[in-house]
Amino acid sequence: MDRLTEMEAFATVVDQGGFTDAARKMGISKSAVSKHVSSLEARLGARLLNRTTRRVSPTDIGLAYYDRARRVLNDAGEADSLVTSMQSAPSGVLRLAVPTDFGATHLSPILGEFLNRYPDVSVNMVLKNRYVELISEGFDLAIRMGEMDDSTLRARKICETTQRLIASPAYLAEHGRPERLDDLNAHRLLYYSHNAASSMWKITAPSGEVRQVRSATWFSVNDGQSLLTASINGLGIAYLPSFLYAQAMKSGQVVDVIPDLPRDVQGLHAVYPSGRYTQPKVRALIDFLVEKFGTRNADGW
Repeated sequence: MDRLTEMEAFATVVDQGGFTDAARKMGISKSAVSKHVSSLEARLGARLLNRTTRRVSPTDIGLAYYDRARRVLNDAGEADSLVTSMQSAPSGVLRLAVPTDFGATHLSPILGEFLNRYPDVSVNMVLKNRYVELISEGFDLAIRMGEMDDSTLRARKICETTQRLIASPAYLAEHGRPERLDDLNAHRLLYYSHNAASSMWKITAPSGEVRQVRSATWFSVNDGQSLLTASINGLGIAYLPSFLYAQAMKSGQVVDVIPDLPRDVQGLHAVYPSGRYTQPKVRALIDFLVEKFGTRNADGW
């Protein structure tokens, strides 16, 4: 007889407290349940159940075996559910946390295509310039830039972006072009304002040393697109990712302020809670993002 079926028959008898109710639960005859349990006891060479005319209860050995058998049966059930789930079409509400700059400029314009491709999925996108706690705040997925330092989450790289110092040609013509990082102290710097750390840049010098650049704030705002606009309009120097400045640089509205600096390449990752399997709706969006952005050049965008 099938070993798993024997286990299931025995465990169901224990759960239901008897052969009659176990047979009803399994949808087979009482005699079939009894044969499965007897076969299991014969194979193991041990009595697993105490049988009386009034009740059925596990022996000490039977109780120990039940604990292990129930775990095996639960794992088998989860394995079946996993296969079913992974083959099912993506569906349900997908709650997504995205940095404001990337979400507004690049993700929002293509989400319509994703929703048309997966009509049973609905997206609730929240734009936030901070790390969200995925599980406690109820998010299925988040997009993050930079190093992934949370080992409790799973991550998949979507693409890369480059951070550079940018300014308009008009600003540099009026105020001069800085040649070294130390020269930035004499310039008007444009900062993010969403947290205290944003008013300090960490930039790699030509020597490979990571330098901290901070000066009196000339202009700050909690939005990268606004910083780009301020830079284009000649208000000062900004330190922005290429997914924001690439088009403005191609058109000549801004230029690389210190071209000799090493490229500061950072990855954009999709992060999601670790688990035994990835929900189809989450996997579908990640695959879609890699399809759309995976071939983007870190500098070009």
